[in-house]
Amino acid sequence: MLRRAKWPAAGARSTFGKHYIHDRRRSWDVNMESEAGIRAASRVAPLVMKFGGTSVEDGAAFARLAGIVGDRRAERPVVVVSAMSRVTDGLVAAVQYASEGAVESADRGVDELIARHRTAAERLLDAREAEAVGAALEVARREIGELLRVITAHPGTRRPLYDEVVSRGERLSSLLVAAVLRASGVPACWVDAHRCIRTNAEHTRADPLMKATEAATQAELVPILTRGEVPVLGGFIGSAPDGATTTLGRGGSDYTAALVGAALRASEIQIWTDVSGFLTADPRVVPGARTLDNLSYAEAAELAYFGAKVLHPKTIQPAVEHGVPVRICNSRDPGAPTTRIEGRREPSDQGVKAIAHKTGVAVVQIASARMLGAYGFLRAIFEVFDRHQTAVDLVATSEVSVSLSLDDTARLPEIVRELETLGTVRVEEERAIVCVVGQGLRARPGIAASVFGALPDVNILLISQGASSINLTFVVEGDRLCEVVGRLHSTFFGS
Repeated sequence: MLRRAKWPAAGARSTFGKHYIHDRRRSWDVNMESEAGIRAASRVAPLVMKFGGTSVEDGAAFARLAGIVGDRRAERPVVVVSAMSRVTDGLVAAVQYASEGAVESADRGVDELIARHRTAAERLLDAREAEAVGAALEVARREIGELLRVITAHPGTRRPLYDEVVSRGERLSSLLVAAVLRASGVPACWVDAHRCIRTNAEHTRADPLMKATEAATQAELVPILTRGEVPVLGGFIGSAPDGATTTLGRGGSDYTAALVGAALRASEIQIWTDVSGFLTADPRVVPGARTLDNLSYAEAAELAYFGAKVLHPKTIQPAVEHGVPVRICNSRDPGAPTTRIEGRREPSDQGVKAIAHKTGVAVVQIASARMLGAYGFLRAIFEVFDRHQTAVDLVATSEVSVSLSLDDTARLPEIVRELETLGTVRVEEERAIVCVVGQGLRARPGIAASVFGALPDVNILLISQGASSINLTFVVEGDRLCEVVGRLHSTFFGS
């Protein structure tokens, strides 16, 4: 049962339910008898279950989640949750309003988000538990308001306080999930994610410190699992060495699940979302796309990077390193087909496993006769992108020109101005990347002929093949994307 509790503020000690929440700014020294902790984590072999925003979008979704977790209690679940659907966007908007001095608009938005959590609590919990959650929501609301006012008064604090504000979505949803699980008969324990995920101090897109994260995660979660309880923590959230809140970037809750799963040597990491696994193509573009039974880690990573919105691309890496399989499941239809991702897979009969795409891509071409017989020219180009912290997707070179594609165009004007000191620059916007993925694709004769043979009247602007053994990637005009993906799907998978 929940008892009335104050929301834990930075530097405070407080209780939520029967579970003690320690000061997250404590020393990073983990007193855990490290080797014993690793052995215990290995014996537990829990099931890590991550639920996305649409899996906690309203009261009905919370109830479904409780049923899914309850059905798997024997597998020792660890639950990682995203913020409720649209809550992160609302908190980001509140930070923007506050930085512009529009505090009243920021407050209205936050009030609406808090009300959604309160409505779900009142629907799913008895009066006493709902009152306890409501008290925590009030404390969270007050703290968010204070943070927003600091941002308004001191704009220089926006970047670090952005993480403090935006991370409240995951803190609130995980708190509510733990209460709903307990109300449904599952002994759940809320865990402050700051105490598990340790990162560098790069706000808004921090990188985990793997050894510290593994030790802290084992220290926090293994005792809870040993007691037969279900740990529940928010994804996306980390803590820097000084204790400040960091976030892993948008979509980082998947990453959290992978980090936790790797640290505990989980039996499986399940990503519960609103789709039935990885499909042969985006069903919004190809209505007849169907679920893939399995993928290799490499195939899933390529598909995720090139636009399959099923999981965060970084999710794959911790799982790869520790051999933990990942399964994509549909929280709206738990009995629907799933996709299991693990190790190397044999090539599929048709060679191609799936087709992914990205829209809103820009192609940048730099031409200069200075490239002829010169060295250091490519380095100079990529140093420009490095200075502006902008990733490049595809690259093609000739004797006197370089073409690149990028989907992050926020700093494109500044990038172009610097590139113009190296040569003539041409930018083509509103393009799309199409990625054909399959294990062993590079070694299979005729794949390129099949791909481009299906597109005889389509202008192919940039091609990349050979950099990876499992994909063939190219750029087309954005307004022809749906047609291109549809034709390729018919070629490789039928109507």
